[in-house]
Amino acid sequence: MFPEIEELRRKRKKLGVSQKKLAELVGVSQPLIARIESGNFDPKLSLVKKIHRVLEEIEGGRVEARVVMNSPVIYVSPSDSLKRVAELMTRKEISQLPVIERGRVVGSITETDIVRAVIEKGSQAENIRVGEVMGEPFPTIDPDESVSVVSKLLMEYPAVLVVQGEEIVGIVTKQDVMKTVTRD
Repeated sequence: MFPEIEELRRKRKKLGVSQKKLAELVGVSQPLIARIESGNFDPKLSLVKKIHRVLEEIEGGRVEARVVMNSPVIYVSPSDSLKRVAELMTRKEISQLPVIERGRVVGSITETDIVRAVIEKGSQAENIRVGEVMGEPFPTIDPDESVSVVSKLLMEYPAVLVVQGEEIVGIVTKQDVMKTVTRD
């Protein structure tokens, strides 16, 4: 058995994490974890790294944005009506959304933006287009960025977009960061 695999097994046991729980967190089956630990399966390096990363997170080390982000990202267009956006936010229990046009982030819309439009326009607000009231785009980060850095951004912005290359792969809100405190 490779020393790295033996180290992962020792670390898992030291942290009191069952094979089943580790498998769930890594996104593989429990029998696969058992086969890896017994030396009956030679995993890809990427899987070994993922297992190691999950164990570090459990140990209280670095938690990455990819762990807490929501994906796929729900978004709206600048041409959408506030009525449609308000209905979407209510149905999905979302407080903020990125505004995307032709695959590019062009702004953001929040509950506050919608409430402000209602104050200013009354019942006519439902016909206003997102592009007329949207705010600046949310900041972007890499999936490997630490939740600590994300948390600092969230002190200034309602959400942070997770981008890999040119693709938006997730979104992180304050609610998502709070879940890191309450997870088992």
